Amino acid sequence: MKIRFYTLLVLGILLFAFVQNSVFATITLPAVFSDNMVLQQNADVAIWGWANAGETIKIVADWNSADTIKVKVDNMAKWSTTLKTIAAGGSYSIQLIGSSQVKLKNVMLGEVWICSGQSNMEWSVNRGITNGEEHAAQANHPNIRIFQIPKVGAIYPQQNCYAKWTTCTPETMRQTSAVGYFFAHELQQRLNVPVGIIVSAWGGTPAEVWIEKSRIENNHELNNAKYALNYDWWPGEPGVLYNSMIAPVVPFGIAGVIWYQGESNCSNHQVYGLLMKTLIENWRSIFKKDFPFYFVQIAPYNYGNDGTSEYVREQQAWVEMNVPKTGMTVISDLVDNINDIHPKNKLDVGIRLANFALAKTYNKNVGTFQSPQYQSMQIEKNKIRLKFNHVPTGLKTTGKTPVHFLVAGNDGNFVPAKAKIEGKTILVYAKQVKNPIAVRFCFDDASVPDVFSNERLPLAPFRTDNQ
Repeated sequence: MKIRFYTLLVLGILLFAFVQNSVFATITLPAVFSDNMVLQQNADVAIWGWANAGETIKIVADWNSADTIKVKVDNMAKWSTTLKTIAAGGSYSIQLIGSSQVKLKNVMLGEVWICSGQSNMEWSVNRGITNGEEHAAQANHPNIRIFQIPKVGAIYPQQNCYAKWTTCTPETMRQTSAVGYFFAHELQQRLNVPVGIIVSAWGGTPAEVWIEKSRIENNHELNNAKYALNYDWWPGEPGVLYNSMIAPVVPFGIAGVIWYQGESNCSNHQVYGLLMKTLIENWRSIFKKDFPFYFVQIAPYNYGNDGTSEYVREQQAWVEMNVPKTGMTVISDLVDNINDIHPKNKLDVGIRLANFALAKTYNKNVGTFQSPQYQSMQIEKNKIRLKFNHVPTGLKTTGKTPVHFLVAGNDGNFVPAKAKIEGKTILVYAKQVKNPIAVRFCFDDASVPDVFSNERLPLAPFRTDNQ
């Protein structure tokens, strides 16, 4: 079955290449350049395509019709150049003139973001989200555009994909990433500029398939760790979605990336931080931009007796601390059923990601946008005082006292601890632990936090015994 799929895939690639070559008598563009698209504002954006070898293509954008770009087609029938954009606005048109002509209409200049990951990024109104139909009914937004890449794998990097830019309507919104839509809607409202999202997500996918295959195989640690994965979907090889769902839009001009993935890497969680560092560096290299990368820490879920998702969350926190221009959105409080791996509240996930972008990328004042995170501990006789980052005014609990803290002594036996919030710190202790040395908070698969900043953002799960 798998061999047959590979055969059909290769035949499809060859047929696609033949069809492309047969139409090179006319100017041909990859799908990511189409009517209704958004181009990154105030940038030199890449534009490329195919035409007759040796001919010269003229490109005229009507936001600056006096500036005609000329580019010569190489002997492989390909051409590429850059187009200078101005501040956000539209709609505009772009003309490409050679032995044939192409005109792109209803083009907007604004902010472009890639939305990628696995099922929680892919999840749409059609799959069921909180108040989904109400949100969809109001989703007439001509200044939000969507490029939805279909779920297809490939064994070699592809030059194109079967997708097109669409204007956001109730119908298109229902079918796309809910997190991506809410992120785009918040940006569009706060920045008052057009926003385009390139949605490239597939449920059940591990990070390896979104990374160039050579970057996995040439790294001994990552290459060995891939064999720990238990793939339940085809084809499960490094690079297969990078090839078909990222490569076709490289190097389209983007502002940044939002990412929601990690559940499918629980079985090789030890290398997840390195995987994400590799992915981010990979994408920044191919897009030729040191763009911001904001991601979601995976939510509480009951993985069963052998669950290891707490280690994935820990690795995600490591990424934020060690990879420049990244940010982690904590959503552990947005779960109403720990037996459902797909939390239904996608609105607040999108808004929290947008707040990261608004604050860190666009320098907007959105108030507190980062969750409290463990900073340090201090032993005070038979108690431990915990200090945290991102606590501007103080902490609070949803109950009388926090109940999700554990404390351990030299024996490494963690027991439930009493916890007392004192301003911006928390004092934890247990009668049976006379000389405490370590604390854990929600460090398991499914615990939902009961400690928040006064700004209502949840304390991120942590353990002090791995510092």
